[in-house]
Amino acid sequence: MSQNPAKPKPRQLSIPDSELNFSAARSGGPGGQNVNKVETKVTVTFDYLNSRALSWEEKGRIGKHPAVQGSLDAQGCVSVTSQRHRSQALNRDDALQKLHELLRLAMRQPKKRVPTKKTAASQRRRVTSKKALGEKKTARRRVRPDDDE
Repeated sequence: MSQNPAKPKPRQLSIPDSELNFSAARSGGPGGQNVNKVETKVTVTFDYLNSRALSWEEKGRIGKHPAVQGSLDAQGCVSVTSQRHRSQALNRDDALQKLHELLRLAMRQPKKRVPTKKTAASQRRRVTSKKALGEKKTARRRVRPDDDE
């Protein structure tokens, strides 16, 4: 009986606070009069290319992931914003959680594709549908009058 080799567990991602840049702005949404006075919207920016916490392989995987590409700013840093809560502290925690989830998703190794054989039935269906399409196109052709009249 063959044993499956143990899959390496993805390493726990820990980004030092020194590599994260936080900024606050006035938020839309809930807050009443507070919205006009207090900066509760938080944006967290992470320059993953210059990070010492990530390997080059992880940086490459992060940069190619479509979800991350949608979160890149003009400088190529990953930016995540949160304005879900009325307090800046809760939005900061929420933005950090979103960033960690985004990076975890991007760093996950894609599954290897296992090639499969076409079934005989699927090949027959393909050939049958091609024949039917060919006959339909042949039936559309213009009929030419015979020259023997």
